[in-house]
Amino acid sequence: MNQAHIVLYGAHWCPDCRRSKQFLGEHQIPYEWVDIEEDTAGEQYVIEKNDGKRIIPTIVFGDGSFLVEPTNAQLAAKLGLKMTASRSHYDLVIIGGGPAGLTAGLYAAREGIDTLIIERAAFGGQAATTQWLDNMPGFAEGISGAQLSDQLRRQAVRFGVEMLQAQDVKGMHSHDNYHCIDTADGAEYSAEAVLIATGSRYRRLGAPGEENYIGAGIHFCATCDGPYYKGKSVAVVGGGNSATEESLLLVNYVKHVTLLVRGDHLKASQFIQDKVLNHPQIDVRFNTDVERFTGAHGKLASVSIRERNSGATSEIQPAGVFIFVGQTPNTACLDRNRITVDSWGFIVTGHDLMHIGNRPAGYEARDPLFLETSVPGIFAAGDVRAGSTKQVAAAAGEGATAALLIRQYMKM
Repeated sequence: MNQAHIVLYGAHWCPDCRRSKQFLGEHQIPYEWVDIEEDTAGEQYVIEKNDGKRIIPTIVFGDGSFLVEPTNAQLAAKLGLKMTASRSHYDLVIIGGGPAGLTAGLYAAREGIDTLIIERAAFGGQAATTQWLDNMPGFAEGISGAQLSDQLRRQAVRFGVEMLQAQDVKGMHSHDNYHCIDTADGAEYSAEAVLIATGSRYRRLGAPGEENYIGAGIHFCATCDGPYYKGKSVAVVGGGNSATEESLLLVNYVKHVTLLVRGDHLKASQFIQDKVLNHPQIDVRFNTDVERFTGAHGKLASVSIRERNSGATSEIQPAGVFIFVGQTPNTACLDRNRITVDSWGFIVTGHDLMHIGNRPAGYEARDPLFLETSVPGIFAAGDVRAGSTKQVAAAAGEGATAALLIRQYMKM
C-alpha cells in the first residue's frame, strides 16, 4: 500500500500513542503527528471518525481507511509487513536484520545456504536511523544510514534471502540436530545453524522520571524525533560518538543544543569533537550529571542537573532531551543457561569461551569457531557480540565472516 500521508492523531500523555509512534519510527515509516491536545481541528476529526468518541490513537492512512487503538500486529498487517515465513525449516536462521545480519544473509545465500532473516523492527538496525555515515568504506562522499540499509536489504533479497519483519523472537531451544526459534505469534522455525545478530539498544540513564517521559520529551533517536522540535532548544546527554554525531544532526532542525557531558572531555573522534566544540548552535557543559526529569500534563517540563566539581544544582527547560550514553545488548530472547554472555550481557564467542570457565558442552572434540557461541551451531556477530567494535563497517565484516564460518560448520 502507499505508506505516504499516514496521520497519527494522539496525545503525549497516551502510552498507546507512544507505542504506535515507536512502531512507525522503528520501521522507518513516514507519518504526520497531530497532538489533539493542541490541535482542536484534529480533536474534532478524531471525534467524528469515532462516532462521537474521543479515542486515541486514531491512525488515518492514505487510502482513507483508519485504525483505532491498533496493536502492533494490526499495524504491521495494515502496512503489508511480512510476518510469516513460507515454511518452518531453513539451513540458517538469522535473528536480526542490521548490517551484520543482512551481510551474513547475502553471503550465506550466495553459498547456496537457504536463509531466513527475522527482524523485529526496520531492516538496517541502528544504522538505518543514522543520518550520515562518513566512514563506510566504498562511499567517498558518505552515505545515509537509510540508503545503506536499503541497499543491503535489496542485495540480500536479490540472492534469495527470505525476510520476516515486525516479528519478535521470544525464545530459542535445541534438540537433536535442530536449533529452534520461537516467535511472538506462536510460530516455530528450525535450522541447522543460527546467527544471532540482534545488535544493541541505547542505554537508559536510570534517573528518576526518565521512564515516565520516554516518547513524551525523552528520546533515543534524533533522526526519528528531531523534526518535532523544529525551532526549539533541546538537550543531548552523552559525550561519545553517538551523542556528538546526533547533536550535529539535531542542529538541522532545532534552534540550539545543550550537550550534557558527565566527564571532563568528549570521547568522540577528533574530527567530530572539533565540529561540535566550534558549532555556534551547540553549548557543551562538561562534568554534568542529570539528576531528575520532571514533567507537567504528561510531558517533560524540566531537567535537574548537578555540576560534579562544585556540587551546584540547577534546572534547565529544554523542549526535549535525547539520551546517548552507551548501549545494552539485545539478548532478551537468549537462554542464559546455554549461551554464555559477559558481565555486560554481550555474547561471548570463539576462543574467549575457553578462558571463562570449563569447556562448553559439545566442544569436547574441537574448539569453537571464531564467532561460534557456547552452543555449537549458534553464532553471534555485530554489536551483540562481546569484543565487537560497534561500528557499521565492522558489523558488516563480522556478518560476512559468520556466513563463511557457518558454511564451514555445515561441512563438519
